[in-house]
Amino acid sequence: MKARITLAGYDRLLGSTRAPLRPGEGRVALARGSAADLLIEARAGRLHTRLQEQAGFVLGGRVGTSEVASWQRSLPIVLTDLVDAGLGDVEVLLEHQLPHSKQRIDVVLCGVHPRSGDSSFVFLELKQWSKAESYLSEVINIPGLQGRHLHPTEQVHGYREYFVDHTPALVERPQAVHAVAYLHNARRTDVSGLLQDNPRPTSRLFTMDDKAALGEHLNAVLDAAAARQSNVAAGDELSGFAHRPTKPLLDLAAAEIKDREQFVLLDEQKVAYELVLRAVERSRAAQTRTVVIVEGGPGSGKSVIALSLLGELARRGRAVHHATGSRSFTMTMRKYAGRGSKRVQGLFKYFNTYVGCEPRELDVLICDEAHRIREKGTDRYTKKEKRDRADRQVNELINVATVPVFLLDEHQVVRPGEMGSLKEITTAAEALGCQVEIVRLHDQLRCGGSVSYDTWVARLLGLGTSERPIPWSKLAGPLDEGITLSAVASPEALESWILRQRSEHGGVARLSAGFCWPWSDPVDTPDGARLVDDVQVGAWKRPWNAKGDGKKAVPGVPESSYWATDERGFDQVGCIYTAQGFEYDWSGVIFGKDLVRRDGMWRAVRERSKDSEVRKADELHFGALIKNTYKVLLTRGMRGTAIFSEDPETQEFLEEMTR
Repeated sequence: MKARITLAGYDRLLGSTRAPLRPGEGRVALARGSAADLLIEARAGRLHTRLQEQAGFVLGGRVGTSEVASWQRSLPIVLTDLVDAGLGDVEVLLEHQLPHSKQRIDVVLCGVHPRSGDSSFVFLELKQWSKAESYLSEVINIPGLQGRHLHPTEQVHGYREYFVDHTPALVERPQAVHAVAYLHNARRTDVSGLLQDNPRPTSRLFTMDDKAALGEHLNAVLDAAAARQSNVAAGDELSGFAHRPTKPLLDLAAAEIKDREQFVLLDEQKVAYELVLRAVERSRAAQTRTVVIVEGGPGSGKSVIALSLLGELARRGRAVHHATGSRSFTMTMRKYAGRGSKRVQGLFKYFNTYVGCEPRELDVLICDEAHRIREKGTDRYTKKEKRDRADRQVNELINVATVPVFLLDEHQVVRPGEMGSLKEITTAAEALGCQVEIVRLHDQLRCGGSVSYDTWVARLLGLGTSERPIPWSKLAGPLDEGITLSAVASPEALESWILRQRSEHGGVARLSAGFCWPWSDPVDTPDGARLVDDVQVGAWKRPWNAKGDGKKAVPGVPESSYWATDERGFDQVGCIYTAQGFEYDWSGVIFGKDLVRRDGMWRAVRERSKDSEVRKADELHFGALIKNTYKVLLTRGMRGTAIFSEDPETQEFLEEMTR
């Protein structure tokens, strides 16, 4: 059983009714009960139907027929094995969601440890594969299935490690959580490579030939004689754990360069990481070149992968750089990840650094925010000798490294000339004789872990979907309590909203807006330079964030590159170029009149935009760039977002959509 998409925050489910949510009980299973009771339901053919109904209720939509079929096939087997092992009274949680993530653990067993008497938990990952073969230590091939897959013990180890890392109550007792992978349809001889190359020996792997051994292992960590009430209490404890939010990327960056274990990579994230490391070793042994493309939306973990790779490859002595097309992102990485180390700061570059470079100067180039790749990397500062040797930027980025890595989101293209796409990079890589590996990320670490919120934004703006906008209340399920969404009546109310959230719940709050107001240089006053209050709606007015490019410093105001991360950035309105690539807890977004709602459709209004570059775009691309801009602004908030439009008709529409 493969982890499937789910959302954020839901209470314990019994039958088809929803029990009241208890404090701290943010997300639990689609169903739970004793192994014996669930087995009766499974044998009667009702358990998979109940899970399907609960998933529809919880997730606000249907689950795939393949997932329902996997429940129908796998659960009777594993529940029978539990009962046969004398563990019929153990509490079983099915499809339990990880905190701040869409991933679900197939089965969680809750009970009492036979020696210590403390609560004991087992994360159980189920696989229906009958055959599997090793590809890398942590990546495997499944005959008949496309793509690469994570070794099941690595997958369940990641779930365990991630859960413990996000649960303060388990920090002092991580040994309370155990990890097991069960290939219940496979013979040992048909998965011998996986058994021999288990990358996580502490996470046990069992096959259909190992039922007795599986029972012995589970009995060693779960007391079969424990009272039923004690097992239920253990299940309540696990469901009620408080979870701290996902670790902010920049708080970890400095430690990450020295210690990759600060990050826990899950599923496709770990596959991407391992494929890059394998490509590096393969290139050294066989002189081959591989381009790895990682595609994912906001908050899917692209930058976490990038920093994990940077730290590991640097420690291995490989020639590696991290590059972006964003001044704000690169400067912030240098400041935080490279704090106190000029050598580490030197690992962070810009895409146009590689104009005219010799082939394979690097082992690995990690291109973060690769959607910002441009046709040419030259600018007015490029020296003539390099300009004469310049190629298309995508070719330069591929040629400069033995293993180029591109991490991108095609719906974050916000300026004319940005052309980083899966098709563009793949075509260029194949033309240059490179192998191509593609990994698509589906997890959601931002926006409260809510995949529904990403769907709501896509439908709201009409990006990558033909489905019409839908009110949040009709799309969100009970698990979406991890994200707060609201439309407010004025910019004053918007500012009050983010101030209140920051005061009551803590965290970082920022206000951003579409580029619909002029952006003035600072003005001199008797007390020194100050910003101009360019962003004005009625009587309310605030300044944009400071300008970059060597503009004069303004006392008490951070440089533009640090608007999202410096606490003093709260007092300015951020624009797309300072918000993109960053995240904060509470986000207020002002829709300007460059995007308005008319007759049930969005209309992009060129004359209302103050972005001189975007206004150069043709009619088709102008509207897409404006929509992408608001998509980026709407997906910066990890915990909550409030919206206001200065256009009355658009404001009415947003209020309807946030109900």
